[in-house]
Parts: sequence; structure tokens; C-alpha cells
Amino acid sequence: MLGGTQKILESVTAASLKKDLPPLSIGDTVSVHCRIVEGDKERVQVFQGVLMARSGSGTNEMITVRRIVDDLGVERVWPINSPLIAKIEVVRHGDARRSKLYYLRDRVGKSRRLRDRRRGIKHTEGVIGFKADAGSETKA
Repeated sequence: MLGGTQKILESVTAASLKKDLPPLSIGDTVSVHCRIVEGDKERVQVFQGVLMARSGSGTNEMITVRRIVDDLGVERVWPINSPLIAKIEVVRHGDARRSKLYYLRDRVGKSRRLRDRRRGIKHTEGVIGFKADAGSETKA
């Protein structure tokens, strides 16, 4: 019985999930375009920072984004599926070996940076072979 109610809840909440989200992973630098309503006006404000944490699932999924403003760390937590988020863009893929990057709160300076994760760049044999051939030609 419990499994049946879970399936019903998931089917009801599936309509409110966003489908245009990019693949987000921890350590990525993301730009979150957030709608801000002031009176009868609405504007979009961009918050760019490092994706520190993801938690929850479904409609309850939250992301924590951290940025540095005037040497102060600012963290904001958003529900991913909120209508107040206009869009999320991935600016840079960072290499993180943990699922939560709370240790970045204590870092200062260059140690705050994460390595860049390069996808799809592989050393091909032709390039390596070419360098070896060029070296052997100079010797002869």
C-alpha cells in the first residue's frame, strides 16, 4: 500500500518539475537567473557562484550556490523547481571529489579555486607519434 501512494505522489508532482535544466554537478560554476518582484515590476537578477551542495529530490530538490562579494562569502539556497528561477546556466565545470563543498567556507585566496574538469580531451596516438617522429628526424 505504501508503494502505491508513493507512485501516486510522484505522478502528481511530475507536472511541476522543470525539464529544461542543464546537468548540474557539484563544483560547477553556475549562473542562476532569479526573478525578483518589486511592487508591480519584475526583473531578473543573475547570481553566479560555485555549486556547493544539492539536497532533496523531486519538487524538494535544493541547490546551494556560493560566491564572494567584497571579500565576504555569500551563499544562497534555492529550490531548483521554483518558478522564481528563470534559468540556470553552467559557466564552468569544476572538478570536485566530494558531494558537499562546505570546506570552501574556510578557504581564502587561490586555494578557494577548484580545478577545471576537461571532458572529451584525449591524447591521440597520432599526435604522440608525430612528436616522436619529429624528434627522430632532428637526430638523423
